[in-house]
Formats: sequence, C-alpha cells, structure tokens
Amino acid sequence: MSGQPAYAEIRRRTLEIVDEQRIDADREREKVVRAASAAVADYQRKAHLGETRALHDPRAMVDRVVRSVADFGALTALLARDDIEEIFIEGATVSFIDGSGRLRRLSEPTTAPELQQVVERLLSTTDRRLDTASPIVQGRVLDRSARLTAVIPPVSDLLSATIRRYALRRETLDTLVALGSLTAPAADFLRMVAGTTSSVVISGQPGAGKTSMLAALLQATPVEQCIRCCEEVRELHVPLVHGSYYEARPPGLDGSGEIPLRQLVKVILAMRPDRIVVGEVRGAEAFELTRAVNAGTGFACTVHANSAREALDALVNAALMAGENVSERVVSKVFGSAIDVVVHLDRDGVRDGDRPLRRKVMEVLAVVPSLHDDFTTEPIFVRDDLDSPLRWTGARPPAALTRSIERSYGREALIRVFGQ
Repeated sequence: MSGQPAYAEIRRRTLEIVDEQRIDADREREKVVRAASAAVADYQRKAHLGETRALHDPRAMVDRVVRSVADFGALTALLARDDIEEIFIEGATVSFIDGSGRLRRLSEPTTAPELQQVVERLLSTTDRRLDTASPIVQGRVLDRSARLTAVIPPVSDLLSATIRRYALRRETLDTLVALGSLTAPAADFLRMVAGTTSSVVISGQPGAGKTSMLAALLQATPVEQCIRCCEEVRELHVPLVHGSYYEARPPGLDGSGEIPLRQLVKVILAMRPDRIVVGEVRGAEAFELTRAVNAGTGFACTVHANSAREALDALVNAALMAGENVSERVVSKVFGSAIDVVVHLDRDGVRDGDRPLRRKVMEVLAVVPSLHDDFTTEPIFVRDDLDSPLRWTGARPPAALTRSIERSYGREALIRVFGQ
C-alpha cells in the first residue's frame, strides 16, 4: 500500500525520539506531537534531496503517527465509539461488530507490529503481559470497560486478538423484554427464581447474551442476599449491596502467584454466600459448585452449549475435569438435585444486512428431581426459532421450586404467571 513505507519510517523515527527524550506518551502528548513533527520534517528534507518521495499531506501523517504512539493507532476512533460491540484483530486486519450486529472491516491502514503495540499499550494498565513467555493473555482494559483476549506466535500464526465491550451487558429483565429476548410472563418467572436461592444455569453460544441474562438475574436478586461473583476476567458490573466480585489471577513472571477460578470458588464458599455466581464455567471450578450444593448454597453460572439439555452435560463434564475420582453418575445426581432452571439463548449469525442482531431466549427448562442417574427436565417456555414467539408450554415449575417461590412471593405471584 502506498504510503506505508513512509509511515513505518516516520513512526520508527518518532519512537526513537520519544525514547531518547524519555517522553511519557500518556501524559506528554504535546511532546509526542513535536517528536512526530520532527520526524516528518526529517523525512520531507530527504524527499527534497531526492532520496525519497515527498508526503502529500504532512499534517495528516503527524496526526496518524501521534495516534499510534500516544493513543491506540487505527483503533483510536473505534474504541471511542459507544456502538462498537466487538473488535477483531488478525495480523494487520481489523474488523468489528457494531450495535446492529453487522461485521465491518476497518478501512484505515495499519500494520501487525503497530497493532501488537496497541494491544501491549492496552495491557499496560493491567497486571497482564503479552510476550513469547506468555503468548496468551486475557485482561480488563479501557478502565475495565472491556475484555481483551490476545494470542501471538508461536501459539498462533500471527497476532490474533478480540476486544469485547461491556456496555451492552447492563441489562435488566424488563429491558430484555423490551428487546424481544423474553416475554413478560417468562421474565416474571425468572424474577421470582432470582428472588429465591435457586440454582440457575445460563447456556448458549458465544455472543448469545449469556452475560447479559446473568446480569439481569443479578439485578433482580433481593438486596439482602449475599452474592459472591467470581470470574476469569470480570465482565459483570451489577452493583451489589451485600457481597462482592472476585477475579482470577494468572501466574507472575516467575510462574508463581496464580489464583485460578477453582480456588476462588472454594474460598468464597467459606464466606457464607446465599448464592455463588461463576461468570463462565469451563473447567474444574464446576466441581466446587457441587460442594456449594452440599452446603446448601445456590449458584448461577453460564456455560457454552447448543441447548439447555446439553448445558447440563457440559457442566457435568467440566466438573469431571477436576480429577477428584468422582464418577459421572455421582456428579450428575448432585447437579440433578440442585439445578432448578436452565435458560438457553441463541443469536443470529453475523451478517452484512441492515437488520439488528437478535439475541433471544430459546428455552427455559426446569430440572425435575429424578430417581434415575440422568437428568429429568421439563420445558416451561420454548421458542421454535428466532422468528417464533417464546411460548408457555403449559408445564408448571416443579414442586420444590414452587414452594420456594411461594415462600418468597406468595401463591398469587405464580397464579399471575401460570394461572390457577
């Protein structure tokens, strides 16, 4: 691409000046501007001597270099927008999903080394690092308003990173009804479930709205409940009156100091919670939830699955990864007696069309106590596809869940949703 060699040379010279003069790019922007201007002036002098080609717009080049050194390069404008949901970096290619769910490609030119520097700059405010010794990283960036996941060689062929914004995950059950994700009766039922210490699993594919649904359930939780939330990288931002948030920690430079998610779940179990929340269950931390069940603590979590029924199997498989010499039968029996409701969501595929991206609840499934080793379930609300309405199946909540709801809300609340 024309202009790229000139840009690379001027940017390199600017970084040299910044380093030589020990300029703090975060706090001394004007000095960065002067350094970039000096680098552009040097380049133009060489052009006048016939050593290279003159710049068509020196001012634009200064602005571009300053954005790279003092801001976030080609991502600066994207990161300033409120409607950007996710940004993808693959080598020198940047694409993004806007608020309508459309996938677009960034037209502004950039390079892989520049983008890696942007990623490292984003991580500079965290305790995470990205280098050959630690080629995979996740961290909260941009004043903890986004989650960054990045992978570099030798694990990947090239720089591969995703920046996911949290702004679209501050939902309530009422806003999910307004968005068409839920119906009012289903929302009323889930609000009553959240008001007890029932255990809820939320499932779906990546980007289906699991974290938004979990946040909405937390918003509906009574303030007197002690809620303790732990996540690999924090995404939940619901204010808690009684409880707190906990975030796992990767190992330090010497390989020590790691605090895995499983350890967090184990620790907060000793802190007298009414409900333990795990942002995303992927591994051995699921086994600690079986301990929570035996202690009488409710829990809520998300898990990747293609259906509500498969979510139960995924949770069992994750618990078995702990290697605690406990059989699948035992784990299934524990979860089968403890999980009350599974909420499964789905979404449209990423498209170029004009229709907004839809994220909808496809199933609200009750888990029924069973004498068998496998799970017994009963669909309460179902949706045939994204274009169909979420409808009540005619089934009522199991007896144990019904009693819990009646104790908290009275029988009339259930009658309003399900009738006599």
